[in-house]
Formats: sequence, C-alpha cells, structure tokens
Amino acid sequence: MTSRRAIAVLIGLSAFFLVAGCASIERANALKSSPSANWHGRLALRIAATTTEQTPDQSFSAAFELQGTPQQGDLLLLTPLGSTAAAIHWMPGQAVLHARGETRQFNDLDQLITQLLGTPVPVTALFAWLAGQAQEVEGWQVDLSAQDQGKILARRLSPEPSAELRVVLDN
Repeated sequence: MTSRRAIAVLIGLSAFFLVAGCASIERANALKSSPSANWHGRLALRIAATTTEQTPDQSFSAAFELQGTPQQGDLLLLTPLGSTAAAIHWMPGQAVLHARGETRQFNDLDQLITQLLGTPVPVTALFAWLAGQAQEVEGWQVDLSAQDQGKILARRLSPEPSAELRVVLDN
C-alpha cells in the first residue's frame, strides 16, 4: 500500500511540474510580443453583494504581469505558485483568453474582462491609472494618492453592484 501511495505522489508531482513548466513557456511566449509598457504586481477586485439578486460579495485576486496598451498587449494572471492561471492577448478587433486548458475568443478586451471577472472594468482608464494619470470614468472614483508607492484604488459607485479594484505594483 505504501509503494502505491509513493507512486501516486510521484505521478502527481510529475504532472504538477509538467503543467507548471508548460505554463512558464506559455508565459514567456506571451510576454515576448509586448508592444510597450510593462507592469507587474497584485490586483484584487471585490464586487459588492446585490440585494435584488441576493448574491453574496464576490472577490478575485491574483498576481499579474501586464504589457502593452489598451489597443494591444498581454495580461497574465498567476497562481500563488507562479504558474499561469489565465493568459490574455488582445489586439484591435480581437481578444483571446487561455485558461484551464481552453481558448476563448472575444470581440474586444472589455468584453473578455467583463466575462472573466463578472463585471465591467474600465480597461483604458486602468492603463492611465497605472501610468499615474487620474483619467475620469463615469461611475468610478480613482485614488492615486499612494501611486508613488505602487498602490492604486478605484471604486465603482454606479451602476450597481458597487466594485472596488486594488492594484499593488511590484518595484
């Protein structure tokens, strides 16, 4: 029985490192095609509960690597172990999501992000906020007061449900 357990553990570890290795290759390939700006750090999105639909608060957080512009680029969302949870590539007229062994195509990055996160996030403004520019977006308030420390806080007040986006950039 012990040798079966050892073999199962060995197979499991081998599979884990094989998948992690593939994710690392995918990450390297996705980042090669970067057109310009480059950010990495952690992001967290919390979507408030809605009383009308009786849904609880939802939250999402991940390490990320972002390269490009609102028009063309790559975004990697990483697991706590550093492997790729999702890889996103976009260009004019197309956005592609690679996650959980599946590839899905969307008309644009906004549509993909809404599908992935469950709520719209102002992608163009996010690039401006990362660059330290307080671009205004209807319904959103951004706090860049700690941007020199790599921290960005944006809140959507309308439409409901409210949402809060936090970004902490690595140095």
